[in-house]
Formats: sequence, C-alpha cells, structure tokens
Amino acid sequence: MANGQLTQTINEIAEELTSDECKRLFYLCGSLDTDKGLDNVRGMLKSVMNRNEADHIFLPELMFRIRRYDILKKILHTNKKEVERILGNGCHVSEYRVLMTDISEALGEDDLQSLIFLLSRTLPKGRTEKSTSFLDVVVELEKLGEVSCENVELIERCLRSVRRVDLAKKIQRYQVGGQSSLAGSNVCRPAVRHQCAYDMPAMTPFVSPGLHNTCQCVPEPQAAENMQFSVPETGWHYSQSSPEVYRMWADPRGTCVIIDCVGSDGDMLEQTFSQLHFRVVLCKWPSVEEVRSTLMEVSRRGDLQGDDAFVCCIVSRATSTHLLATELEGPGLPFDAVRRLFSTDACPGLAGKPKLFFIQSYSVAGLQSQRGHRDEDLEMDWPVTACDAESVPTDADIFWSLCRTSEWQLQHSGHRSVYLRALSAALLKGQERKLSLLDVHTEVNAIIYERPQSNPGEAYSISLQHTLRKTLFI
Repeated sequence: MANGQLTQTINEIAEELTSDECKRLFYLCGSLDTDKGLDNVRGMLKSVMNRNEADHIFLPELMFRIRRYDILKKILHTNKKEVERILGNGCHVSEYRVLMTDISEALGEDDLQSLIFLLSRTLPKGRTEKSTSFLDVVVELEKLGEVSCENVELIERCLRSVRRVDLAKKIQRYQVGGQSSLAGSNVCRPAVRHQCAYDMPAMTPFVSPGLHNTCQCVPEPQAAENMQFSVPETGWHYSQSSPEVYRMWADPRGTCVIIDCVGSDGDMLEQTFSQLHFRVVLCKWPSVEEVRSTLMEVSRRGDLQGDDAFVCCIVSRATSTHLLATELEGPGLPFDAVRRLFSTDACPGLAGKPKLFFIQSYSVAGLQSQRGHRDEDLEMDWPVTACDAESVPTDADIFWSLCRTSEWQLQHSGHRSVYLRALSAALLKGQERKLSLLDVHTEVNAIIYERPQSNPGEAYSISLQHTLRKTLFI
C-alpha cells in the first residue's frame, strides 16, 4: 500500500474509533500510554505500519481484535471470516495482550471494583482512582513490573478471589501454553515465546516461500518512540463493542435452563444445548412454585457474568398469558414475569447479552388467565401485569419464540413437540452451516407451516418477537 493511501486508510479508520477503542489499540500495539487521544492513535498506527510493512495483515488484525468488523468491510474491504483464515496461519498481535483486553471487556463494574480493592496495597491509590477498566489496572501493574507476558500469576489469583474462575482458567491455559485461551478467536502465539524484551510494533512479517499470508514474528531492535512500551506478548466490552455480531466465545457459551412440565422433550433439549456448548439446568415435572424458584435461582448465579448468552426453554400447559406447569388450574406464572427475571435490572450479569426464550405452550381450553404471583413473591419493583405473551419482549437483546398447540395432544402416547424437534435439529444444523439464529428460526417456521398439510388434525402456531441488536450465531 502506497504511503498516501496508507495515511488515508488510517485516517478513515481513526474517524470511526471510540476513545475506548483507541485505548485498546495503543495497548495491543505495545504501548502503556493508553490515554492518548485520536490524533496520537493516527501517528502510532502510521509509525507501526511503516516499520512493519505489514499493512495487508496488521491493520485487519487490529480491527479484528477490537471487534470492528464493520471497518473490516467498509474501509479494509475484507471480512471477519477472511481475517480469521489468515490469522490461522500466523499473527502479529501478542496473545498476552489480546488476553488482557478480552478479560477487561468481560469484567463488569462490580468485579473491577473487587479487583481494585484486592490490589489496593500493590497499586498506589492515585492510580487506582483513575482506573475505569481492568485494562487500566493491568497497565499500572505492568509499569510496576508486577505483571508481564511471563508473569500473570497475580492476575490469576485475583480473578479466582473475585470468583471469576472462567477467566482464571483462560489465564491458566495461557500459562501452560496449550490451546488458545480465547476459544474461537484464532489467536496465535509469537514464534519467540519467552523473549519478551521487545515490543510488538518492532515485529516484521516473515513470509515463507510457498505459503500465502503466513507470518512469523521476528524481533527487531526497538525504535525510539515517545510512548512507553512494556513487555509485549502475545476487547470485549461489558456493553459488547462489536456493532454487528454478538460474542459467542465463552466456554461454555452460557447457561441453558430447561423447564419440562410435560416430560416429553426436556432430555432432547438437554442433549442439544449440551452439544451447543451450554451448561444445562434441567428441571422436570415442576410445580408453578418450583418453576419460579428454579428461574430465580438461575438468575442469581454468579457464573452468568462470564457467560456470552442465556437460554430458557419451557414446555408447559398454559393459558394465553400464564404457564401452568403441572398444576390443573391457575393462577400460574406470567410469561412476562419469566422474562423480567432475566432483564438487565434484575440480572445485570446478562446485560448486553442475548437472552433466548423457546416456549412450547399447550393451550388449556376454557381456563381464563388470572393474576400471577404477587410482586413480593417475585421480588420485583414493578407490578406483574396480565399482558399477552406475544408482547413480552420489552428489553434489548431478547429473543422470544413461542409455539402454541392444544393440550389434547398430550393425551397421545409418546407425544413429542414438532416445534421443539424442528428447533433442536435446526440449531445443530445451523451450527454446522454457520447460520444466524434468525435463519435457523426461519427453517423452523417452514416446518411448522407445512405440518398441517401432512397432519390435518394438528394445529400449531408459532410467533417470534425479538429485540436483538446484532446478528447471533450459536
């Protein structure tokens, strides 16, 4: 890329970046002066690119690391899949720094404050007061020599102390040098694993003859800079910075709670979501009170903080607005109350993350919807209203799929839900074919629509309401 074209490209990229993204770019490029502004990020990128001569790989990789897939497409004329393919052969950005930025983005405010408290004797008070992210804390620890690419034990201990075992395990996997701690990210280690006395911007790509887009990180002497660099090695923000795709990298992906009040499909759903890498909580034949108690218990679980998504599957007899579980009559539990147990206010650990609800409702004829549990029973600050289940999604990041059929079908021996069988098969095929959740649901719609043609006696209706802000791939 010619120098003039490179400058224009960098300027266009810089105009798209937020201050938080600029901070992450400085850190990923080896700098500990992460508070410099937009103009400085332009100069830094130009300096790095001029020394690396790797514009065809390095800039796309940086945008990939900060989840700006829109910039990849609009300015760099590539896409996430192509960059992932290239990075499968080699990379520039150190795994250590990618890991630190990802941990920073996965930590919520409560976890951050707990970490700062734990480190209060290690970090000067004036420095912790200005820390607004875990990345700020790591930068200060690196300046003091407490943390480096080869010394991450302090971070691991702190993460375990605040009960973020999921993130501590990623640190542990990084330490042992096994598979990448960032599942699905195609993060690679530099060729020189234990030589940390050079900074990442001083690496140049070594293109091996006969291999396309393969780079090997080779250290060069440091160039004088006005930025402070630390030992480099090789961003998901709490609000998820990618404007296009939800992050689904956690292992396990998240929690799936299955409420099977009928006893026909819970085991199948458990197997499906286990294959999709979710931790599964299966509750069979519960009463309404047991449903409420189980959902409340799950909504308060600490490990939701480290999850990338939440799934709730319900198979139950129901009225138009309330699920009845195994009980013969109301009042039942309002569908709206189920959703609100996992809203941002009630369950902040799932803020900004997709919350998926798949409901098979067996409609009870002649039973009127009644007022559900009292407000104090649900421990909510708002009244429980008898709203139509079709209008349930009111918060962001909700996917509400509800299928209705008559309860008389439960009288058939060996009954299985057509909707849930179609959903299970479509989800597994969708994972193999890399289909978005909306595309998966379209396939389920087609099966439900065609069902009466071959089975005139059956009546299924399916509805979908969602407030997803990004594309979701499970």
